Amino acid sequence: MKLFHRQYGQGKHLIILHGLFGLSDNWVSIGKLLSQNYNVIIPDLRNHGQSPHSKIFNYTAMTNDIAELLEDLELESTIVMGHSMGGKVAMQFALHYPEKTEKLIVVDMSMRQYDERHEQVEILKAMMAIDFENIESRTEISEQLKKTITDEKVRLFIMKNLYRKTRTQLGWRPDLEDIYQNIDYIFEGISGNDIYEGESLFVQGAHSDYVSNSDIPDILQHFPQASFQIIPDAGHWVHADNPDGFLNEVNLFLKG
Repeated sequence: MKLFHRQYGQGKHLIILHGLFGLSDNWVSIGKLLSQNYNVIIPDLRNHGQSPHSKIFNYTAMTNDIAELLEDLELESTIVMGHSMGGKVAMQFALHYPEKTEKLIVVDMSMRQYDERHEQVEILKAMMAIDFENIESRTEISEQLKKTITDEKVRLFIMKNLYRKTRTQLGWRPDLEDIYQNIDYIFEGISGNDIYEGESLFVQGAHSDYVSNSDIPDILQHFPQASFQIIPDAGHWVHADNPDGFLNEVNLFLKG
């Protein structure tokens, strides 16, 4: 699949993979700061943003999409960084394509299978419930979403997925129906016997429960050179909650 992507800067290549309900635009601020020293590539994953839609939506497909993107850009290898769902794509990419992965950064995500997370399913249902035929403004959408998504920061994050389908009608960029039909795959773990021997950084938000101490042995089994950093004053959206703390750890890791 040919993914839409943004590209900034020059130098060593660094690809950034967003999470569920995200899109490349979420990472532009961080990407531009990193582009002072790197060629930063930020794609929209399949069924998200401006990339094509598909009824096939799982980690194998998304990983192969990234390999195809690198081939299209004529890149032999890259640093790979992924957040949440994108973190699992990044891990699977490093395990399946170690020769193409210079370094790995995983943001607030573990390898394990997650129980269905009520919050994400409810967000998806709330987005699907919006009747754009009878909506005239973003304010109306925000008011409808507020019934389910009470956190304003999360609500604004979700509303970045809005776009104008026509002069008078808004719509969602993500393929919500196919994401909903495949949501169980997103909670699946990364399994297998592959090992990535390169340097890896696993970053966790101090207030997030996505990574626990019990996850570390399994991570180290597959990523034996992994290091771990907890970012203070941050939840699951680490890069948005504490961008300075996040960037500091990323830059220290990238500079070795």
